[in-house]
Amino acid sequence: MIKLTGWGAAKTTTGSFHLLEVDGRRIVLDCGLYQGRRSLARELNGAFPCPAESVDCLVLSHAHIDHCGNIPTFVKAGYTGPIHCTNATEDLTRVLLMDSAYIQEKDAHFVNKIRRRKGEPAVEPLYTIQDVDPVLSLFQPVNYYRETEISPGVTLKFLEAGHILGSAQAQLDIRHKGGETRFVFSGDIGRGENSILRDPEIPSDADFLIMESTYGARDHDPVKDLRNRLRDLVKRVHDRGGKVIIPAFSVGRTQEIVYQLNNLWNDGELPRMDVYVDSPLSTNVTKVFTSHPECFNRSVRDILRTDPNVFGFETLIYTQNVEESKALNELKKPAIIISASGMCEAGRILHHLRNSIGDPKNCVLIVGFQAEHTLGRRIVEKRDVVRIFGEEHPLRAEVAVMDGFSAHADQDELKDFAFRVKDRGDRLKRIFLVHGEPEQQEPLAEYLRGSLKTDVTVVERGTTYDVAP
Repeated sequence: MIKLTGWGAAKTTTGSFHLLEVDGRRIVLDCGLYQGRRSLARELNGAFPCPAESVDCLVLSHAHIDHCGNIPTFVKAGYTGPIHCTNATEDLTRVLLMDSAYIQEKDAHFVNKIRRRKGEPAVEPLYTIQDVDPVLSLFQPVNYYRETEISPGVTLKFLEAGHILGSAQAQLDIRHKGGETRFVFSGDIGRGENSILRDPEIPSDADFLIMESTYGARDHDPVKDLRNRLRDLVKRVHDRGGKVIIPAFSVGRTQEIVYQLNNLWNDGELPRMDVYVDSPLSTNVTKVFTSHPECFNRSVRDILRTDPNVFGFETLIYTQNVEESKALNELKKPAIIISASGMCEAGRILHHLRNSIGDPKNCVLIVGFQAEHTLGRRIVEKRDVVRIFGEEHPLRAEVAVMDGFSAHADQDELKDFAFRVKDRGDRLKRIFLVHGEPEQQEPLAEYLRGSLKTDVTVVERGTTYDVAP
């Protein structure tokens, strides 16, 4: 019997965690960090649907922190099995987990200073850098397309997801008491036509599909328009003497923006202005990108023959230390500053926003999904006043949104993906929608039910679904 239990990323876009049980054996798909309000995040990140030590193996779709960031907590709780992922995902996850642990420690230190003043007891970080060390020995990377038995009767094969470097769909061929079943976990699905990565692939002969639904009811800007829109925006802000502040995720989005700016520079279409990547994590991640050209699409590999550094150009500067980062707040000339975090919830981007959003010459360029209750979402909503570091700041800067840079498929692309999975073998019995907010999931579910004539379930946290007898 095969059972699926919804847990993380159920009616939300964070904390990905799905439990698959095959004749009593347990496989976890993703183990992501829930990001949101502090008290709720701590409660959710510390809870699992089964004892961690009872899980046979963990399959990791990609290295975004909402998919991999809670692995240290899971290991602290008793998990000792292997972590299966692609080689690029392993390299990225190692970097991200160390950074996440550092943030957990710094966050606890900051909170405890306040709690001490109030006479309240101290809190412990969710996990520390020391807690990451045991995780690193558990990785067992698997190349794309290589079939690997990860549990008795369960064979894993990774397919390209086109979302970020190393991202993969997990195809699980399962021999069980009820027969043979092909189960596919999409992870996060890329848009296709990505300027750096290969297009997502379409699995064949899938019986069951766990599919993300982040943008299940929303279309993005066309990919082909992004280059010119970015060029025009940068020139407009440059000509009025302002700065372009870009909150960007360190994995994927930062490299995408840098790559686009590199191409504009090579073509003589970028104004002569300094471009700063102000994020130690982004710098380290970019180094990982350069070490995995096997994940790039053919056009990037062709460009590499004449431009060996597609993530660097004359006016691009990767900041090296805190002093260089602080100096950016004193800039009086046009510049582009790319910094993390992508949802403006932590990191150096908060300092740049605090110093820039009150000036109408500047522009905050949003290039990624902004979850509910985040500063990024409030900026997208163009609130008159936003709170940064506990203080209110008027939002007078221009706010621009280019969701075409999103690494997630939009509603038409998700529909197309589901249709093509159905067509490749016509075995699809049921789709489980995860990683989406209800207002995005329900319209997609209704459409797919009517068009595909297939059972579509919006996964609920804590609910167990019988998949196959």
